Amino acid sequence: MDGFTSLEQLYKRVKPALKSKCKDLQRIGIDFVTEEDIWNYLKENIWCKGNNLTLGEMVNDIMTLRNTDIIEYVQNIMKDMKREVNVSNN
Repeated sequence: MDGFTSLEQLYKRVKPALKSKCKDLQRIGIDFVTEEDIWNYLKENIWCKGNNLTLGEMVNDIMTLRNTDIIEYVQNIMKDMKREVNVSNN
């Protein structure tokens, strides 16, 4: 996080790469993956293992993320979500 005072600031800096990766996924019909999903996946599974990552390395990780890895990650999140019919009047 060299040069950044918060994760939020870092997120904003890599947001263009996250948007680009999402657009790449949407072009091939994967429209359920969000920028936040990509960020969370990399933060939880890739970046936690590295020290002193550069901004360039992080952008490279975003752009070279394997589609199958992010799809599996999101599917696992969705599987754990409570999904049921809401029949209340609220």
